[in-house]
Amino acid sequence: MKSLPASAMPDRRSPWAQPDAVLSGEAAPDAAALALRAVHRAASDLRRGTPVLLRGAGDRAFVIVAAETVGGRGLAELAALMDGAPCLLLAPVRAAALAPPRPVPAAEDAAPAVALRLPAALLDPAALRSLADPTVERLLGDAAAIRPERLPSPPPLAGAALALAKLARLLPAVVAAPVPAEPVPPNLLAVSAAQVLAYPATAATSLRRVADAAVPLEDAPDARIVAFRAGDGGIEHLAILVGRPEDVADDLPAPLARMHSECFTGDLLGSLRCDCGPQLRGAIARMAADGAGVLLYLAQEGRGIGLVNKLRAYALQDSGLDTLDANRALGWGADERSFLVAATMLEQVGIRRIRLLTNNPNKLAALAACGIEVSGREAHSFAPNGVNDAYLETKARRFGHLLA
Repeated sequence: MKSLPASAMPDRRSPWAQPDAVLSGEAAPDAAALALRAVHRAASDLRRGTPVLLRGAGDRAFVIVAAETVGGRGLAELAALMDGAPCLLLAPVRAAALAPPRPVPAAEDAAPAVALRLPAALLDPAALRSLADPTVERLLGDAAAIRPERLPSPPPLAGAALALAKLARLLPAVVAAPVPAEPVPPNLLAVSAAQVLAYPATAATSLRRVADAAVPLEDAPDARIVAFRAGDGGIEHLAILVGRPEDVADDLPAPLARMHSECFTGDLLGSLRCDCGPQLRGAIARMAADGAGVLLYLAQEGRGIGLVNKLRAYALQDSGLDTLDANRALGWGADERSFLVAATMLEQVGIRRIRLLTNNPNKLAALAACGIEVSGREAHSFAPNGVNDAYLETKARRFGHLLA
């Protein structure tokens, strides 16, 4: 097979690798769409262990790699590009478990990231994975005795760097080193910190219906599924409509609605560690009995941390942590979900007032803040099963869920 000349190869620095819009006669994408695609591609590069250029204001720029996925080649590329010493960026809770203990001012503890100095012995793929992941057994030889030193302050783009790792569903642990902002090195994808931080809201409001079909369900024969995709072409979210909730008259009670974050283990496998499966099936059955309703099936596994990280959190829970502390030990927040996604989906299917099936008061406030009229809360709890008792207790005590 003949190789393409360099002039015909796509330029990885551009969010659009090929001028598809021109070839198809479509209108060129707007700035928001280009930004979404740039961030999506940058997150994909981090997942592959490839360096990414993160730009800030003025001449600030850093080359970053994900500690979880970088290999020897990625570290060599980083070393060839950097114009200063590298550091490891971590969430404050994860950093506190690694760096030598010292008094930490409250303002620093609330910062989006902490920077640790990286000695040469720790610039190794296995060492970096062990620093990023508290579930990895530390078999590092002499490097295991090295405790990274906390730097006085993180670089200015640290928060955006960890945000990009989270968008990639990776552990928020990033190796960063300063580089000149211009020119962009060949074959290095560049994205701005502003684009990364704006991504969740921009992706949510860019959702569009892409497919819908009647899908009779065991508990709701009159059901349809509508699929939504964001402007970056990423993962789809689904709306399960039971009956015709969009046609409920204004003088009747608002239709039932539920925001349900996907749960592979609970929804599909029937895991006893959570109550997600009963909540999913119970909501659909209740909507069918009520005559109409909509279940928004959101691609936000594990409160937004993704399936792999949820399994890591399970491992930490088995060692004694509860749900909230396990997430924080991995560097994630207690809840990383965006409910603007749900509000956009409701608007797209023509539903602007609902009765929300939930035990989480934060969902009520989130939807109301997005312009959805929430006319009431309908309780939606299920009895413990002997395995998820502590999980449900944590939801009530530490997340404020109304399970009584």
